[in-house]
Amino acid sequence: MSGKRTVAIGFIGATLDRVGKGANRWNKWRPSIGLCQQADLLIDRLELIHGTDARDLSLAERIRADIQQISPETEVRLQPMHLRNPWDFEEVYGALHDFTSGYAFDTEHEDYLVHITTGTHVAQICWFLLTEARYLPARLVQTSPARRRDPEQQATGTHALIDLDLSRYDRIATRFQRERLQGLAFLKSGIATRNAAFNRSIEQIERVAVRSRAPMLLVGPTGAGKSFLARRVYELKRARHQVQGRFVEVNCATLRGDGAMSALFGHSKGAFTGAQTAREGLLRAADGGMLFLDEIGELGLDEQAMLLKAIEEKRFFPLGSDKEVASDFQLIAGTHRDLRGRVVEGLFREDLYARINLWTFELPGLAGRREDIEPNLDFELERHAREQGRLVRFNLEARRRYLAFAGSAEAAWQGNFRELSASVTRMATLADSGRIDEAQVEEEIARLRRSWGQGAAPDELAALLGEAAERLDLFDRLQLQAVIGVCRQADSLSDAGRRLFGVSRQAKAKANDADRLRKYLARFGLDWAGLRAQD
Repeated sequence: MSGKRTVAIGFIGATLDRVGKGANRWNKWRPSIGLCQQADLLIDRLELIHGTDARDLSLAERIRADIQQISPETEVRLQPMHLRNPWDFEEVYGALHDFTSGYAFDTEHEDYLVHITTGTHVAQICWFLLTEARYLPARLVQTSPARRRDPEQQATGTHALIDLDLSRYDRIATRFQRERLQGLAFLKSGIATRNAAFNRSIEQIERVAVRSRAPMLLVGPTGAGKSFLARRVYELKRARHQVQGRFVEVNCATLRGDGAMSALFGHSKGAFTGAQTAREGLLRAADGGMLFLDEIGELGLDEQAMLLKAIEEKRFFPLGSDKEVASDFQLIAGTHRDLRGRVVEGLFREDLYARINLWTFELPGLAGRREDIEPNLDFELERHAREQGRLVRFNLEARRRYLAFAGSAEAAWQGNFRELSASVTRMATLADSGRIDEAQVEEEIARLRRSWGQGAAPDELAALLGEAAERLDLFDRLQLQAVIGVCRQADSLSDAGRRLFGVSRQAKAKANDADRLRKYLARFGLDWAGLRAQD
């Protein structure tokens, strides 16, 4: 065992530990007592699970008192557990699962053993299943009476750390399925996503996350949720005790030159000008945890070579140092680029691409998952309520209008889910009396259109022109929408004119962009000042 405290968890032996109250009990092997008598295994704490009737409690108190006599350094905590039928797999597994879920494991300071000698065979099997699935961050220990007839050794017995190979049970498998569904919901933050391709990807990510330590590659446009999903994978693995260290995130597009090397791999003192002290680096900070390298395609070739060594060997040289350091981290990489294409161009190492490409998952942008806009809309409102302590909702017509626009081909969603989150935050912040109305929705739609470089919408033309908008030909309507869109993005009337007449003005001896635009707007009863006032 390590220098950590050793904690054992196990049932009291309803038969083997119950050998009477007289002095002769010390000559008999009792597994719970014997576990705490092993010369080469100090048990700092024993979590002793026992029944809830008076006879079981009396036995548990007697065992605790006896352990205090032979191993005063061992703390014994009594853990009552009511089991109507200790031979019922579903009941026993459920009780033990609830126990482990509520137990405050401290793997940084404690090592855990599960004592499988005591309890029914059903309990032993359930202990194995929970430990193998990492609900318990523990090893299994078995105690047994000594073979030789030395009275002292016979009472103490022996112990062994063991592994079991037992069959699965159908009734327990259904509980595993429920746990897996909970894992899927966790990765999706409880959002009832409807996009079939995305849901299939999440199902595969959940399997890989709990079964593999291999790198994962998340591919998708900016704002598609790569960073958010990477953190959820980390939290899922941490809940299963598969990682103990930190979640470290870095956007590789922000790293350049020696700064990239130093940020990732650390540096020794004096490694370069300005290196007044040594630096640990992000890879070492992620030791025992998870490293998320977003936009990994932006890394330079030198950094890629060092990263490959760190992934494969768990060791690397900090910048300016001749001494290797170790870091055992799990990697998730993200990119919006075609890494295979960058390999062909010589901009990305083929060996690194092969190493991180074992598990590649495509995350579509919001425009490719329009059926998921509504559940994400509800999620964003709930998040705003949690963060701001203020519940905001749409009125019925406002919600219908926003969803109709958000789900239409007209909505570009260039910033993907990040942009949807910002849109909801704006409306929720401006909402009076906790209610988003149609006027706010129309204002937000106009704001989104402008940010995407779109012109005025048909309903905006009606607001500007009144009934005259209905008498416009489609040609004039579309042209006017585009002109208004440019005007609202420009800094001045002249700037808008230069943008609109950038080609034809070259053939003129004297540019008159502002005048041409002014006359065009006047045809519809509009002017620059009026349009800017509407912005």
